[in-house]
Order: sequence, then C-alpha cells, then structure tokens
Amino acid sequence: MQKYTHSAHLVTAGLMGNNRSSLQERRSCPAQIPEGTGSACHHTFGLSGPETHDCTEDGKDELSLQIPTRVCEGVQLRRDLPTVVDRVIQQAITQVLTPIYEPQFSAYSYGFRPKRNAHQALQQCRKYITEGYNYAVDIDLEKFFDKVNHSKLIEVLSRKVKDGRVISLIHKYLNAGVVVKQQFEPSQQGVPQGGPLSPLLSNIMLTELDRELEDRGHKFVRYADDMVILCKSIRSARRILESITRFIECKLFLRVNREKSKVCHIREVKFLGYSFYKTKGEGRLRIHPKSVQKMKAKIKKLTCRSNGWGNERRKEALCQYITGWVQYFKLADMKNLLIRTDEWYRRRLRMVIWKQWKRIKTKLKNLIKLGINKSKAWEWANTRKGYWRIAHSFILTRTITTDRLRKAGYVFLSDYYRMVRVVN
Repeated sequence: MQKYTHSAHLVTAGLMGNNRSSLQERRSCPAQIPEGTGSACHHTFGLSGPETHDCTEDGKDELSLQIPTRVCEGVQLRRDLPTVVDRVIQQAITQVLTPIYEPQFSAYSYGFRPKRNAHQALQQCRKYITEGYNYAVDIDLEKFFDKVNHSKLIEVLSRKVKDGRVISLIHKYLNAGVVVKQQFEPSQQGVPQGGPLSPLLSNIMLTELDRELEDRGHKFVRYADDMVILCKSIRSARRILESITRFIECKLFLRVNREKSKVCHIREVKFLGYSFYKTKGEGRLRIHPKSVQKMKAKIKKLTCRSNGWGNERRKEALCQYITGWVQYFKLADMKNLLIRTDEWYRRRLRMVIWKQWKRIKTKLKNLIKLGINKSKAWEWANTRKGYWRIAHSFILTRTITTDRLRKAGYVFLSDYYRMVRVVN
C-alpha cells in the first residue's frame, strides 16, 4: 500500500486562495469569537502570503457556530458551521486527500464522492433485487456523525498518511469546540457536520466496514451512513445483522440503533427516501410513504393562506421545490400518485386565491371576469362556506381551472414528472 509521508506541502496558499474566493460567493455566517480564542489555523496559515506555513504550530481551537437543529424522525440532528478561515483550510485539506483515498473506497459506496450520486446507489439496489435478493438488512448507525471515535479515525488515517502535520491538524479540528449561545463547548467525539472535511472523514471511517462486507461476499449499497445489505433469505439476513452489528460496535466503536435496525422484505425498507417492489421478476422503485408525507407537508407550508406571501413569491418557491423534488424522485414509478397529489395541490391553490379575494365585491368582479354570469356570480360571492370547502366546490373548479393555473405560472408535479421521467 502506497503511503504519503509528505502531504502538507500540497496545501498551498494558491489552493487556499481559490477556496476563499469560492467561499466569498456563498452566504457565510461566521461565529462570534470570544477574546482569547481563534481558528485552528488562523494564526498559522498565511492566506495571502506566497509561502505555505506550518499548520500545527501555535494552533488554537477551531470555532464553529452551532446553527439551529432540525428534528428527523424524532431525533435532533446537530449542525456545526465552521468559521470562514476554517472552511478554507478544511476545503484545501479535502482537495488534497480526496485523490489519495478515492481509489481505496468501495465501488458500492456512493455518498459524497465525485461522479457518484444517490441515483446510482438506487440503480445498484434494483440490480440486486432483480437477481433475487428479496430481503434487506437495514442498519441504522445511531447519530453517526456525532459518535465517531477520534482515536479510531486517527488510526485509520495514519495507515495511509504518514505526514504528522496533516494528521495533527485534522486531530485539532476533531477536538475543536463549538460556540453554543455564546458559550464554548468542547467536542470529545464525532465529526462536526457543516464543514467540507466531515464527508471525507466519514467515508474514510466507513471504508473499514465496506471492506469487511466485500470480504464476506455480501451484496450491499452504502450512501454515507445510510446502508442496506441485500440477501436471498430471511435467515441469512438475520445472521448478517447480528455479525455486522458486532463488527461495527467492537471494531469501529460506533453505535447501532437496535430499535431502528431490522431485517425486512424489500417492500418495507426505506433507502434514500425510496422503497422497492418487484413485478414480473424485475426490481422497481417507488416512493416511501414517509417521503410522500414530507412532500405534502412542505407544499402545505408553501401554500399556507396566512403566510403573507405574494403570488410571485409563492410561484417561485413552489416551482423550485417541485422541480427539485421530482428530479430526485424521477426514478420511481409514481404517475398515479402524482395525479392524486396534484388534485390536492390545486385545491390548496384555489383556497389561497379565494382567500386573497376577501371582499364580496372582489369575488363578484373576478368571477364575472372568469366567465360566470352576474346573477350566479353574485350568489357564489355571497357563500358562507369555509375556504377549504369552497376550494373543492363547483364554484372554483369551473372558474380557476387547471389550464388557467398553468398559464398563471404554477408548476404541477405530474406535468414535470412526464418531462423528466427516466424510463427503465
């Protein structure tokens, strides 16, 4: 195995300058830095000088700002945002180490790697299912990014990179603290999320697991810490779950969430927001019900009738979300699902528009413009039914038609899906 004993010289001032320029184009949120502390590399790396400085001398703790957490399936996920200087240095280290470690990564690892994506991981799952692997081992790593053992990670890094300066600098970032409500908190374990370095470190750590699975001949697909192992029988799947759980906990010192980890049929598994099924012996993709629920909750939020948005802002937000969502889930068979969802979505749009008209005179005027005779328009304008009920009534389905909504600039899921659908 080739070892790299001199890597720090590759992290040049020019490389960091390019990274800084790219960061300046993005929105930044630097932490409030108390007196007496500084970035891990702020005092050691010259960002404007022509020479490369030693990044391990006089280094102090990195500071990062903890941004508001989000809740995913009942678990709070923490996000730490490094200072701008630390982001520049981390990106430079990542660009140097990625070509070194990329050849070592498994062919069945698809997360945070160049020219690899979630769609490729899902297509590989389809291939296995078509070959007859109908049972899945769904292993959930409990708060993986927050529970990575620093000593184990440094040990894995040191096998390939023998330059002590690079290892020392990475160790400083791992041990760096975070500012939470103006208070400094040390970090004893885990890889801080939010920085450019954490995805690479997570792949390096989990490469040990990939090698173990390959040596055993298992069929697996991994995307970052989300992994599924496919088997031909439920008995073999149960054996694999037990043995791989022992390996993860005893060799990698990570925690497996035993409540969420399970053995199930491919119809019940959730992987990257998708689930699977089989028809005529061929593996197919569909959207997992939880992904549908999240999508509808988001559209409901964007079409809230009391958020004070104007029509143009609402159209833009809906267009961005719908096109992005359909682009990601375009591999799934979801034509009928999207047709039903569009009916509900149009009803919400009609509800918002009806509320915007507010006054009876405005409703009367607009209904007449939309082709309703004056007497009928007056009757409908004076209705006392609620907004949601009116949105599904003959009053608005006849006037605010689907074609009129399309001409107004609203994008529908089924329309966009027909444009981008991947036929398999």
